[in-house]
Amino acid sequence: MRMKAIRSLRELARILDVDNRIRRLCLVKKDEKGYTRSVLSRFTHRVGAENLRLIIEEKVVTLLRRSRVEEVDAVLDPSFIKARSIRHPYNGRIGLSDPDARVGRNGRGYGLGYKLHVAVDPKRILPLAILVAPANDNEKKHAPSLVERARNVLERAGIRLGRLIGDSQFSSGAVRGLVGDSVIPYTSNQRRGEDVLRVDRRFRAHGPEEVVAVYRRRPLVESAFSFLKDQYGLRVNNVRGLVNVGVYALLSVLCVVLNREAAENLGRPDKAVSPTFFNV
Repeated sequence: MRMKAIRSLRELARILDVDNRIRRLCLVKKDEKGYTRSVLSRFTHRVGAENLRLIIEEKVVTLLRRSRVEEVDAVLDPSFIKARSIRHPYNGRIGLSDPDARVGRNGRGYGLGYKLHVAVDPKRILPLAILVAPANDNEKKHAPSLVERARNVLERAGIRLGRLIGDSQFSSGAVRGLVGDSVIPYTSNQRRGEDVLRVDRRFRAHGPEEVVAVYRRRPLVESAFSFLKDQYGLRVNNVRGLVNVGVYALLSVLCVVLNREAAENLGRPDKAVSPTFFNV
């Protein structure tokens, strides 16, 4: 559904009756009827968010082992997911048909929804850890869980966690203490007058040259969010509830991982971050 931009289970069920290529991918035999909408829906619920996360982590570990590197940096960043609901008329902080959704920062404004928190390997644009939470949760709250999960994935691949990279919303002693070497800009009211990493209103980084050079890798995480939203359906959220949104987001993240796995299996690592190469 994500790779072919199929927007509903009903549409997928129709396609499974006529598209021989997708039938083969879904292991539907020649004389069999395609899966019905109810079967597809039950399958998604039975897999669940936790199993999807384990599948993603297992594939990421395999890909990292192939890379044969000793150290990997991790970029922390959240991305807003719009809720499929309007605000409650008597409590504007929550959703009417989706009570799990919360009002939180969405770019320069605010919106009702959730946030996908990720730790990404900036060199390979590979998600190391994923977490979905209500949009009003502070990013610093989930940083320890993300770093712990990313470290566990890297350790399973026999790789060290290098530098932790994030923007100023992660600027706190607690977050910096999670990893020995952190590249996070200080806000204007922190460590005044010192020659440390800072970012001005035009998003220009200032500070020691070596630290600024590492921080400039942070925007690479936006490439992962761009793939998730524009190529793998995360921009249009069709489900309600924290659990269901978590499954919805993880399916999109799985597509990013599978895209890299397929590219490397075909001997085309240059297409690892090219979603359109496989979407034919």
